[in-house]
Amino acid sequence: MKIFSYMQEYDYEQLLFCQDEQSGLKAIIAIHDTTLGPALGGTRMWTYASEDDAVEDALRLAKGMTYKNAAAGLNLGGGKTVIIGDPKTEKNEEMFRAFGRYIQGLNGRYITAEDVGTTVQDMDLIHEETDYVTGISPAFGSSGNPSPVTAYGVYRGMKAAAKEGFGTDSLEGKTVAVQGVGNVAFTLCRHLHEEGANLVVTDINKEAVQRAVEEFGAKAVDPDDIYSVDCDIYAPCALGATINDETIPQLKAKVVAGAANNQLKETKHGDILHEKGIVYTPDYVINAGGVINVADELHGYNKDRAMKRVETIYDNVTRVFEISRRDNIPTYAAADRMAEERIERMRRSRSQFLQNGQHILSRRQNG
Repeated sequence: MKIFSYMQEYDYEQLLFCQDEQSGLKAIIAIHDTTLGPALGGTRMWTYASEDDAVEDALRLAKGMTYKNAAAGLNLGGGKTVIIGDPKTEKNEEMFRAFGRYIQGLNGRYITAEDVGTTVQDMDLIHEETDYVTGISPAFGSSGNPSPVTAYGVYRGMKAAAKEGFGTDSLEGKTVAVQGVGNVAFTLCRHLHEEGANLVVTDINKEAVQRAVEEFGAKAVDPDDIYSVDCDIYAPCALGATINDETIPQLKAKVVAGAANNQLKETKHGDILHEKGIVYTPDYVINAGGVINVADELHGYNKDRAMKRVETIYDNVTRVFEISRRDNIPTYAAADRMAEERIERMRRSRSQFLQNGQHILSRRQNG
């Protein structure tokens, strides 16, 4: 992998390699863009097939966080860390504390959080060495489990998508096919049930499905049948890439809005949805409730303030649809454009500020 060529092509700022032989730490911190503020992004621990794969994943995820944070209206840039190792067998206290010291050395340029393969307890160990970490235990001033907040944000975004697709944001009487009934999706189902939506659910976890059936009167279907359900809204809330060549022809929904990451297998599938007139709600816009919530910890966590910010996901999703119509582009491209436009506005503003500041300093020196 030609690292510098890749970084230059996609405007990455920094890539750091961190190792500690005693603890076994092998970490890669990627910082994509800090125009809006310090880079915020989680720490993922995974058994990568190669170091190149780990670098590529860190870079890809960091760029994704730039767009997610920008689209959410946060004054934060995008970054990500990957730790090479088996999260089930290779963790130890020394590893995460050593990593915390590396983060501290960046002096606030990068702020981390929990991600795949890491836990709240791991974040607590990092917190022993640095304050530049979110998602720690509530005893240390954290917001706690982010799932309910993420679910509420998805619910708000789904209402905005319903307004786009049906002319009203009311979900009463709408049939929503929910794929996956994990922590986020189950809470989402509760919101939908309370508004009077009809639920169709599926999950490989039969107990989770049964719980949704009993508590919300949901109809259960087999995992392979969720795509062809006669419904108004398809809500992917499990694995990514479920919108693909095989599933799109089966969809009967007018709206796609769910909590899963990377819902489109390829961007061409977003193009196909656009051509078919299916309202697709870009995943990183609708599921931003979690990052909005942990970002509030940076100001001393206040739940009411965080929830008010999460409610703006409705407005952010609406803005995506407006850009899509304005520029006649698919919604996934409109979301990217919304994020890029915000970053560029701030870049111009900061450039102007610096130019003015330098001009003043030069006059002082010359005077």
